[in-house]
Amino acid sequence: MYELGEYLKEITGFDAITLQPGAGAHGELTGMMMVRKYFEKKGEKRTRVLVPDSAHGTNPASITLAGFKVEKINSDEKGQIDLKGLENASNQTVACLMVTNPNTLGIFESRIRRICEIMHSKGALVYLDGANLNAYMGIHRPGDAGFDLMHMNLHKTFSTPHGGGGPGGGPVAVKSWLEPFLPKPVIRHSSHYWLDYDRPDSIGKVLAFSGHFGVFVKAWTYIRMLGPEGLRDASECAVLNANYIRAGLEGIYELPYKGHSLHEVVFSGSNLRQYGIRTLDIAKGLLDYGLHAPTVYFPLIVSEAMLIEPTETESLESLDDFIKAMKEIAEQAKTNPDRLHNAPLKTPVQRLDEALASRKLDVNYEESV
Repeated sequence: MYELGEYLKEITGFDAITLQPGAGAHGELTGMMMVRKYFEKKGEKRTRVLVPDSAHGTNPASITLAGFKVEKINSDEKGQIDLKGLENASNQTVACLMVTNPNTLGIFESRIRRICEIMHSKGALVYLDGANLNAYMGIHRPGDAGFDLMHMNLHKTFSTPHGGGGPGGGPVAVKSWLEPFLPKPVIRHSSHYWLDYDRPDSIGKVLAFSGHFGVFVKAWTYIRMLGPEGLRDASECAVLNANYIRAGLEGIYELPYKGHSLHEVVFSGSNLRQYGIRTLDIAKGLLDYGLHAPTVYFPLIVSEAMLIEPTETESLESLDDFIKAMKEIAEQAKTNPDRLHNAPLKTPVQRLDEALASRKLDVNYEESV
């Protein structure tokens, strides 16, 4: 566990780390609790946390649970944080800016150093939602760009398949000025390893023991097997795969933001609305091809959004299959929209009433005789 923490600090450019949080959103909450304790220790009453409209959906919830008020910052026409809006919203009542980078549009905030400077000039901190670390590990270290703290998703970036169902791991790495507030115990090493509980400014424990050890073993093994060059190669493959899909589907579906894509690309199905087809119909149609749909209707700033994130592990064949299916679905929208309205047709259960299913969950399967 100590070695894993050291590897993660080197990859991200931070000074100290906790492995305790059990998932990404849990890491967000842990980070926000440390931000709150930091300003309490300084005797400053700061109540607001800024969040771009392109952030992950769990960010506002984590901020609220930590006792702050959420304030949205709009994106500009390039899908990046609007600097003027950020400057106007920044003052001594702001505790932190919570940034997802690359953001949920798959676009890297190219002015991130300036963003950090703006916040630091007001005495505020900058938090990185590092769930998209698989887009730049081995290439960019957020600690060097000016971030004060970040969480990362071990269960996504370091070997467990994205969407694997858990358990997860959401370590939080911090700069030295936030180290006193890390959850206890902290793992130490000199002539031997020990757990340091003597931490008067700690926010306390956030999970039993020191995290999900089974996830740590996989992450440690993944890093050791790949090494620095392999980690960079994984990031480059994630970016390449997303851009391969972008190139294959551009012109078939709308691309609302034209900036360079990293590990994910967001299309819109708005151009198929003229045929009575919505993004949900596209998602259900993919099931008939044996494919799981991408995230739909998120990010919220894109109408009829389809967030496609193939990750680094997809083969060329699987990417081609996906592109082919998406093209055929776009053609069906024009020639046979009723089929998509009724999709899926080849699955054991056809289209469900999703609102009813979420309220009256029944996971039993009864085989008819």
